[in-house]
Amino acid sequence: MNDPGPSRLALLRFLERVQLRDLERTRRWISDEERREAERQRGLEARPPAPEWLLERGLSKGNVVYVHAGDCWNAGKRSHGVSRQQALRALVDGVKACPQCRPDTLLGVLD
Repeated sequence: MNDPGPSRLALLRFLERVQLRDLERTRRWISDEERREAERQRGLEARPPAPEWLLERGLSKGNVVYVHAGDCWNAGKRSHGVSRQQALRALVDGVKACPQCRPDTLLGVLD
């Protein structure tokens, strides 16, 4: 009737198994996080460079509404990267320069 229960040594062995399982899980988490970080870093390194110049198209894909510098904060979602020559040609052909980033000034185009 008076069951002494598990011995102190048995309880310590049980605690050891629990802690080893927790340590293995923590090491898996660390390994997974290191893998994710390495993948993120590879993705950043593989990312193409940002374009120097952008053309922003209007709602109809046929018209271009603005020329932007590549780092312009006001470039819309319909913008795509172009070369310096294409940006210059667009400005010469009458496409408006973005009033915020002023690509016409950066490209040396005078009105």
